[in-house]
Amino acid sequence: GPRQRDARIEHFVSRGAMDIEGLGERTIAQFTALDPPLLRDVADVYYLDYDRIGALEGFGETSVTNLRGSIERSKARPLANLLVGLGIRHSGGAASVALARHFGHLDSLVAATEEELAAVEGIGPTIAASVHAWLANDQNSGLLDKLRAAGVNFVGPAAPDAPQTLVGMSIVVTGTLGGLSREAAEEAIKAHGGKAPGSVSKKTTAVVVGAEPGQAKVTKAEELGVPILDEAAFLKLLETGAVL
Repeated sequence: GPRQRDARIEHFVSRGAMDIEGLGERTIAQFTALDPPLLRDVADVYYLDYDRIGALEGFGETSVTNLRGSIERSKARPLANLLVGLGIRHSGGAASVALARHFGHLDSLVAATEEELAAVEGIGPTIAASVHAWLANDQNSGLLDKLRAAGVNFVGPAAPDAPQTLVGMSIVVTGTLGGLSREAAEEAIKAHGGKAPGSVSKKTTAVVVGAEPGQAKVTKAEELGVPILDEAAFLKLLETGAVL
């Protein structure tokens, strides 16, 4: 429905995705409600009729120029951010970074089999099935064609702009976390400004312990009195920078 469509566009322009300023919830709702709509899908962001926008209530020349500039700049966002923006089910930031890193170009990702997707570190069968089905859908292929024609970047691999919550912290990961491989968890730590060394020391801020952890790391953390976090506490840490 209309609300779902608006939510998809809101997600596409959000900070972790294409990072477009000036397209907030109210503006998107205004654009999609017009007859004919200025926005029908996420790719329409790159085909806006700026003359029509300039004639709308509340849009002066400056706001139109700023919006246009922000949209133009967003075309250069890395592949990982574009993948986040597409809002593929089960495929969040860490998965998008892993896929962008591994394939390097959207066309290689589109050409990959479900098995090839599942074999990527940090992806697995659930995400692979979801990504493969999304890319195989004709409507979505049409969307990608529109994005390509608009000049949107299809090349990776940089990570999404994550809040720099872990600056100055050193977080050691051991074992596999439910949604993330150890490598993906370490990428997430670095993306948030932290360090992710392989071993525990006095300088370690916290140790994140998943399934089948390295027992030596856990023992060392206990000896040094370093806080031990489970996955829920780790996700909270990424978000807030607080060791709970």
